[in-house]
Amino acid sequence: MENRENNNTNINTNTISSPEPELYQWQESCLRQWFANHCRGMVQAVTGSGKTLLALTAARRLEQTAETELRVKIVVPTETLMLQWHRALRDFLPPPQLNSIGLRGGGRKAPPDCKYMVYVINSARYELARQILTELKEGKSVLLIADECHHYTSGQNQLIFEFLPYIQPYGKHFFSLGLSATLPSGQAGRYLSSVLGDKIYNYGMAEASDKNTVCPYDIYHISLSFRWEEKEEYQELSDRMAVLYSRLLSSHPMLGRMEQKERYDLLKTLTGDKDRKTAETAAQYMTLSYKRKSLVCLASDRLGCAYHLVKLLGTHDKILIFSERIRQAEELYSLLEGRYPGRVGRYHSQLGQLANKNALDRFRTGDIRILITCKAIDEGVDVPDATIGIILSGTSAIRQRIQRLGRIIRKKEGKDRASLYYLHITETSEDNCYLPDNRNNRIFELEYLPGTGGFYHPSYDRAASGLLKRMRNAHMETEKIKEAEHCLKLGRVRADWLSGSEVIETHLREATSIRSRNYWIFMKKLKTKENNAGTD
Repeated sequence: MENRENNNTNINTNTISSPEPELYQWQESCLRQWFANHCRGMVQAVTGSGKTLLALTAARRLEQTAETELRVKIVVPTETLMLQWHRALRDFLPPPQLNSIGLRGGGRKAPPDCKYMVYVINSARYELARQILTELKEGKSVLLIADECHHYTSGQNQLIFEFLPYIQPYGKHFFSLGLSATLPSGQAGRYLSSVLGDKIYNYGMAEASDKNTVCPYDIYHISLSFRWEEKEEYQELSDRMAVLYSRLLSSHPMLGRMEQKERYDLLKTLTGDKDRKTAETAAQYMTLSYKRKSLVCLASDRLGCAYHLVKLLGTHDKILIFSERIRQAEELYSLLEGRYPGRVGRYHSQLGQLANKNALDRFRTGDIRILITCKAIDEGVDVPDATIGIILSGTSAIRQRIQRLGRIIRKKEGKDRASLYYLHITETSEDNCYLPDNRNNRIFELEYLPGTGGFYHPSYDRAASGLLKRMRNAHMETEKIKEAEHCLKLGRVRADWLSGSEVIETHLREATSIRSRNYWIFMKKLKTKENNAGTD
């Protein structure tokens, strides 16, 4: 377990009047590396591991060593993240410095000379470079913190770094720190290194789990099947795409040597090729590709699977459900709202800023327990804590997958474990695993059975069937067997049967209903069988 360690060395108490928060070991190690690299560089750290606290501590410690007055510029991609950083600064800084925080973006225009200034990228593009250069010329030191820095490689966003060619006379007073859960590679990565400094630290999911920096978690891969008409359509689209791709490959053989994203980018470029035949072929291929992706994303059994899964997950845990399509999110919302009236919300781009804010606020306070979201919430949104995530329809982008997992693995008092359920169609090219196995967290393979609305979990079902068989052989009452069947059905989509004996005993003592107590009794019975303690 990674403990937090307090390091207050070299702190000038005349300037900083509040104690420095305790840091994780990885944060201390990262800060040492950053200072050794002359306070420049980028950090890749898993969502929920403490990047914001790392950056604020870096600023505080740098202030003690900087030769001149330090100004801190923080750039974020969204207004929501700007407000999140504002809250973090108010929690971190001593009271005398709270008036030194400024915001630029979303209609907020604080005076440019605030000591701590948080910019939304849309505002930073046209004023940050000039302000940094001005303050450096005035003899001040400047620390630029680029949060979610993978966003700042596009042509327009690169404007925030326009000051760099002109700061050579003041270079020893300029410092930078880039933060991201997934730093880009290739040309984008090289560009960020040239403006923010090289990657100095990597704190990945496996290490964070091993060090207990994030909440332990389980991933459930739930396989689904197409309905017969969907399967026929998918195969027809695939066959047509294969013919078109063969034509493109013959004229552009480099396609066969590319990775998936590079191949997709080239095919997209070819739709505007000067050769009309090539452009038409590429355009047809891309159209069919989008149709096939939509077919997979909107497969009929996804909604039923998610609905029945939520029914089995209890009535207390907060659940985040991720969809790729608004139509799908709305359909699931209608289904769940019918069963849990007033306890379900949704968040997507068509609802408007106020409606989305209200949904997040209600989810944060517990007024609603289930929040159905789309891509709009993947990044740059301060999402309240949740214990369970359901990937209704997935994404091939690793960055989005890490962001979504990060939504549920933030540590919180009283939160023992998180669970993420990933729904995927078996007869397609869709990935059958959500993230690579890091050997630090459990992965379970389940199958959805649309005919019954149930699930098949091989290792669990063997254990449960054995227990029911022993009960029947013992001629137990029918009502007791029915109760056992109900409780064991609930346990199929959870990992409670693998909990430690102390955890199970605690739940038994704290059970507030007969049904809850019975459930944990059966989990205890499964636990006592050594040969039932494995996973697939």
